[in-house]
Amino acid sequence: MVLGKVKSLTISFDCLNDSNVPVYSSGDTVSGRVNLEVTGEIRVKSLKIHARGHAKVRWTESRNAGSNTAYTQNYTEEVEYFNHKDILIGHERDDDNSEEGFNTIHSGRHEYAFSFELPQTPLATSFEGRHGSVRYWVKAELHRPWLLPVKLKKEFTVFEHIDINTPSLLSPQAGTKDKTLCCWFCTSGPISLSAKIERKGYTPGESIQIFAEIENCSSRMVVPKAAIYQTQAFYAKGKMKEVKQLVANLRGESLSSGKTETWNGKLLKIPPVSPSILDCSIIRVEYALMVYVDIPGAMDLFLNLPLVIGTIPLHPFGSRTSSVSSQCSMNMNWLGLSLPERPEAPPSYAEVVTEEQRRNNLAPVSACDDFERALQGPLFAYIQEFRFLPPPLYSEVSTKLSMKCAGSPRKQQFQALKRYR
Repeated sequence: MVLGKVKSLTISFDCLNDSNVPVYSSGDTVSGRVNLEVTGEIRVKSLKIHARGHAKVRWTESRNAGSNTAYTQNYTEEVEYFNHKDILIGHERDDDNSEEGFNTIHSGRHEYAFSFELPQTPLATSFEGRHGSVRYWVKAELHRPWLLPVKLKKEFTVFEHIDINTPSLLSPQAGTKDKTLCCWFCTSGPISLSAKIERKGYTPGESIQIFAEIENCSSRMVVPKAAIYQTQAFYAKGKMKEVKQLVANLRGESLSSGKTETWNGKLLKIPPVSPSILDCSIIRVEYALMVYVDIPGAMDLFLNLPLVIGTIPLHPFGSRTSSVSSQCSMNMNWLGLSLPERPEAPPSYAEVVTEEQRRNNLAPVSACDDFERALQGPLFAYIQEFRFLPPPLYSEVSTKLSMKCAGSPRKQQFQALKRYR
């Protein structure tokens, strides 16, 4: 009898998304099929699958051991996330070539289903870096008597989701720096830089709104710039290897001496990049927005604002919360730059307080009230006394209060109320 041949061996996944791309997360069930096509009958000892996920780093460094001696030091490390094996046809042992226990597969196409569950514990996101990777794959092995096994490996993608709709990732990021240039015994004026972004967390495809103010009081021509950098860090045997890559950048207008430039929400788009990897012990992927001033003939003046690239985008309500918090939480001179979103105007005074309530609450207060006010401070007494007076128009207050940055929030309220008394 002439035995048939294996025409093809393929692996297909039952995708969970509309894009027909195998993408999973921790706790998901990975299922699919091993497709086997043969011409004629074949005898098979076993058809197995082996699924595995691991992070691995590797790099080499040259070392000197003397004047004429050099050697190469290898640095390797590995973390295994799961290791699953299953038998679809046959038995465990493949070294037995006896006629017993063989399975006969007839000519044609055959499908064999497989399924396994990813661990519930956090997994590292799939990643390919210069000195390491995080990979997940399924391998099928067809073993036949007296022949070499037929093997096929197919990778799938795992995302460890990062939800940017969390307080820590919705908080604004800001900083300010200045630099004074010196040339021998001559000192020029300072170069100052202030920058802010509305939040820390973003997803690929979003644009970062950069609010910045650059003032050039030096005698040189400078250029403000911004860039997003990805930093890959690999760890093995107590050593670290770091790779920094430019992701996106932009350039402002050149500033001559005495000039100032303001970025009122300058956009820098995030290209398709891998999410941040923060929980893997041997590989970390981090991002940062660098806003800097390019100074010819001197070290650049720069600010690093950390970023987290997530997988779950901003919810509609998160955008409003982020915008309002970014207006109220920063206490810097340049915060007067207007933001694209503003809170809705409050209801009119007549809708909230009746004329009778206003007259009653303007009556003289008792000694007990005076004692309570003394305990709680002058600001409390001031607010209590004028709590039912009509507030100024919203269009007048919102702009002026957002531009007032001196002192604490309580002091801002006191000054605003006193101004419109």
